[in-house]
Amino acid sequence: MSVILEARGLRKSFRSGDAAELEVLVDVDLAVHRGEVVTIVGESGAGKSTLLHLLGALDEPTGGEIVLDGQSYAALSQEERDVLRNRKLGFVFQFHHLLREFTALENVMMPLMIAGVGDGEARGRAEEVLARVGMAGRMAHRPAQLSGGEQQRCAVARAVVNDPRVLLADEPSGNLDEKHAGRLHDLLFELVRDLETALVIVTHNRALSERADRTLLLTQGRLQPTVSGGVMS
Repeated sequence: MSVILEARGLRKSFRSGDAAELEVLVDVDLAVHRGEVVTIVGESGAGKSTLLHLLGALDEPTGGEIVLDGQSYAALSQEERDVLRNRKLGFVFQFHHLLREFTALENVMMPLMIAGVGDGEARGRAEEVLARVGMAGRMAHRPAQLSGGEQQRCAVARAVVNDPRVLLADEPSGNLDEKHAGRLHDLLFELVRDLETALVIVTHNRALSERADRTLLLTQGRLQPTVSGGVMS
């Protein structure tokens, strides 16, 4: 399968309070193939979320390059990066980040409306995706009226409604109990298979990482070789 997302020599550093430079990522190389599920594990504070934010064009690296679907982030203006993020990337976070004043349907319609899709088409596509994730009867409910599992399924629907090339997930089941986490994992893998998108997940969940095509360990700012069943291979 072809590479859809690639990081080359990626570096990220921050200035601490005493002006010292803290290097979080050091020469990270990563190639993710179309239809592949990759999980990234590591200790808290290892830089996993930082890496995901860079891959998702939510932050800029200190050095190195990221290429998505043949486009280098560095070659894009901020406006072009925003368009790429809206149309080619989907995001699922531990906290769903749904807009409280809008219904589930309106939340899922939002990325389409931002992309310039007309109201009728956006509504139809959002309804279709919500039904697909088991939310057909909850579309008119606002987030406060939904359970934690329902909120996260709504967030997944919002992430995939634009048919992204890559889905990025940061501890997507971290707020759910074991039963609902398992259902969410099933849903993510089903959508990846059906939509032929790539999925990159930051997680501490061993059961989830064991289902991935590859699991990589981020330690001391670098991605280590594939982990199989939680053990370095």
